[in-house]
Amino acid sequence: MNDDANQVHVPDSFMALFTRPGSYRLTESRSVVQERYELCEDMAQMLTEQASNHLHGLGITEQDVLGKMLLALSGEGSPVAALEAVWVVRRLAELLGWEQPRIEGTPGP
Repeated sequence: MNDDANQVHVPDSFMALFTRPGSYRLTESRSVVQERYELCEDMAQMLTEQASNHLHGLGITEQDVLGKMLLALSGEGSPVAALEAVWVVRRLAELLGWEQPRIEGTPGP
């Protein structure tokens, strides 16, 4: 999604959160999808330092850190929806160069 030069490119992995299986039609407007993407991308970027600190400070595995992040992002009052939380955690793993988390009930690794 990139309607004009001033818009941010929304990756296909995020666009998929707003399409029905077997369809290319968005379930929300392009502006809503872009707004949600920017929130989720910002959140993933913001969490990199915290995740790294948890890894070293708590002495737990990368997968444990990602699991804790997913749990926090899935909690009541979270600014992101459940599928967005999964996307944020997967993006966080990508940013940190960590193995993609294994999240039960979701497509992907």
